[in-house]
Amino acid sequence: MQKRWVIQSFKEPDQVAGLEKVLGTPSAISAILLHREIETFEAARCFFRPSLAQLYDPFLMQDMEQAVTRLHQALSKKEKILIYGDYDVDGTTAVAMVYGFLQLLPGTAVSYYVPDRMVEGYGVSMQAIEKAHQEGIKLIITLDCGIKAYASIARAVERGIDVIVCDHHEAGDTLPLAYAILDPKQSGCPYPFKELSGCGIGFKLLQAFCKQYGCNPDILYTYLDLVAVSIACDIVPLVGENRILAYFGIKQLETNPRPGLQALIELGIFATTITISDIVFKIGPRINAAGRMSHAALAVQLLIEQDAVKAYHLAQSIDQQNLLRQSLDYTITQEALAMIENRPYQSKSNVLFNPDWHKGIIGIVASRCIEQCYRPTVILTLSDGQATGSARSIPGYNIYEAISACSGLLHQYGGHAFAAGLTMPLTHMTKFQKKFEEVVSQTITDDLLMPQQTIHALIPFQAITQKFVNILMQMAPFGPGNATPVFASEKVYARKFHAIKGKHLKMELYQIDCAQSYEAIGFGLGPYLPLVSTGKPFSIAYTIGYNYYLGNKSLQLMVKDIKEAAYINPYIP
Repeated sequence: MQKRWVIQSFKEPDQVAGLEKVLGTPSAISAILLHREIETFEAARCFFRPSLAQLYDPFLMQDMEQAVTRLHQALSKKEKILIYGDYDVDGTTAVAMVYGFLQLLPGTAVSYYVPDRMVEGYGVSMQAIEKAHQEGIKLIITLDCGIKAYASIARAVERGIDVIVCDHHEAGDTLPLAYAILDPKQSGCPYPFKELSGCGIGFKLLQAFCKQYGCNPDILYTYLDLVAVSIACDIVPLVGENRILAYFGIKQLETNPRPGLQALIELGIFATTITISDIVFKIGPRINAAGRMSHAALAVQLLIEQDAVKAYHLAQSIDQQNLLRQSLDYTITQEALAMIENRPYQSKSNVLFNPDWHKGIIGIVASRCIEQCYRPTVILTLSDGQATGSARSIPGYNIYEAISACSGLLHQYGGHAFAAGLTMPLTHMTKFQKKFEEVVSQTITDDLLMPQQTIHALIPFQAITQKFVNILMQMAPFGPGNATPVFASEKVYARKFHAIKGKHLKMELYQIDCAQSYEAIGFGLGPYLPLVSTGKPFSIAYTIGYNYYLGNKSLQLMVKDIKEAAYINPYIP
């Protein structure tokens, strides 16, 4: 798929030189830091040397005082507490963290509940509220859900159950009748950082509880491996508190993860270091597979298991479910792509429906369709007599707002800019498809409909010194908001080259004026083999990292795209 290269705008040379002098960082990295609003020595110190002391006071969050007071009251009176979480990675890690921490406190009567994706769907279900009432639950803590659970929380209040909502999704104009609502995105909340994951909100609740009632915070910090997994898999910005929490959570994943995560790491065959991408592509899909293929309670069970042998058996069971998920994923994706290809008209969105598609897979299928047909996409299937679906967006386009503009046709919906869920009567399907296309056509720009490859700096190979790479590695963890720097180099030649399985491109690259050549891999770039084998110069966009093979570590360029032109004619916004 043709990509549009967008070169990050150049910073003033004086600014770059000034930061280079203060920090001792190469000019290309100094320019990247400036773009990330790291403009002073102190800002750089906080960025390169994260500290848990940099976390905000949790009591800055609206309703936090009420929340920890009510939690303490429930614990003191030995009331039954229910930890209720969503069935995805963010929700299950949050449940495992809050449940696991409270279990450590003496005399705690705490249980957990994760809804059945197929039967109950997203959010706080009425079924769960009735079950909680029957079991004598007096306090429910919702995690990664609840901000729009008006009816079910109202029912809980009627049943004499208090609810503390811990959510990070967009709040509506009205709020549920909860005892306390912890959501930085609710109107009027003064909390400085708005982009925590659902598990991150749960962490702040426990952090406040520790601070208020003298619990050792070091015990809470042992749960940062779960927080890091939630941050990575929920695609929240890796800036501010998220970056701090992910930084320390990844360190724990590398050195002392809980048994369930250790088992998943062994199944995923990780290198000695763990990246956000490793979590997203190796840990996340396996945890999600439980909720997609059977029940997410299995994922929670894995994440709270303390016995390594039992954890490994649970992980193997989940891994088998993930293999089944992959098979269904492929089949449904091919069917969806065929529907798009056979459509007799061009559109700026995709809204596809098949009553036989597996409800647990459609979110993944939406993402797969975007990879092939770069359009905001909604995939729908039949559930309880209604059309239920998942929506995914392309970078730069807010799909939640587009769906909100169609709210009159929907039974319910929720989500954020990148992903959303929705339900509607079957009779509204055609109307929704037409309305959604109208909204997208009116609000999306043509340039967003071509995949964009951001280039953070233009550099020659000579710039890739050991110092350069060492500083670059210290900018991790990388993710949204702190993207892995992508470099571009011109007049590049390939000395060795071959295609792997016809899909991927393995090369040795060099420039005439640089003595050092570099091993490079371009995943999915196999079609460029004829170009790189001509002996003519070309341009590449790439990231810099390490390849780990048979215990050996070597520098490697990960090529993201190739341009036939020897010189880049960049678009600079």
